[in-house]
Amino acid sequence: MILRSNCLRASSGSALAILPDFLVPSLSSPHASRPFSSTSRSRSRIGSAPLSLPQGVDLRFLEPPARRKQGIATIESPKTVEIVGPLGRMSVKLPPYMRLEHDTDTRKASLSILDREQRKQREMWGTTRAYLNNHILGVSEGHTAILRLVGVGFRATIEPSAVSVQPEYPGQQFVSLKVGYSHPIELGVPLGMKASTPQPTRILLEGVEKEVVNQFAAKIRKWRVPEPYKGKGIFVNGETIKLKAKKIK
Repeated sequence: MILRSNCLRASSGSALAILPDFLVPSLSSPHASRPFSSTSRSRSRIGSAPLSLPQGVDLRFLEPPARRKQGIATIESPKTVEIVGPLGRMSVKLPPYMRLEHDTDTRKASLSILDREQRKQREMWGTTRAYLNNHILGVSEGHTAILRLVGVGFRATIEPSAVSVQPEYPGQQFVSLKVGYSHPIELGVPLGMKASTPQPTRILLEGVEKEVVNQFAAKIRKWRVPEPYKGKGIFVNGETIKLKAKKIK
């Protein structure tokens, strides 16, 4: 009863000296939020990290066409960056609040934004830098994805033609999957990619654009998603799955 009366008196604005010491911090700030982590918050530094350009890779700034406004020709600042390398060329559109500086002597490039206090600019800062880095690696080394076919009778081949799918461009190859269906699954290889089968149960995908390689790998995996009871399916890169105990009726 004494503790309850003290709490009522404390909540009504009286002095907190009459309360026990262990209750004073909690009652003095009832609406204070308790942080989930005790470590201090730190911002990501991905956007400000410099980009290294390998030998044979170059950056080119594409200027947009001149626009006429009230009879006066005005040329906007470059908004598109083209990455040229031995395996191809790719382009990235930069938002108007971003600036890319290229040092040809050190073969380094740095990306900056106008206002670091703006949340949208900070979010797109790291995203755009990641796109640039992926494109630089793509035109210099290329991106790969390895698919493993696990299952009895599962195998894949690369065919120059298909029966159930029409080619989208001349010379298109097709990945033929035999993964337990009554008919083979035929998937056309996207333009600019290369597919091979080092083993009957392995598929190697190679391409310049990382997003296209991963999307096509996911399209193949969709036909046999790994299941957790027998461990069968199509696994992408180092993907693993935890097996479950068999259901016993």
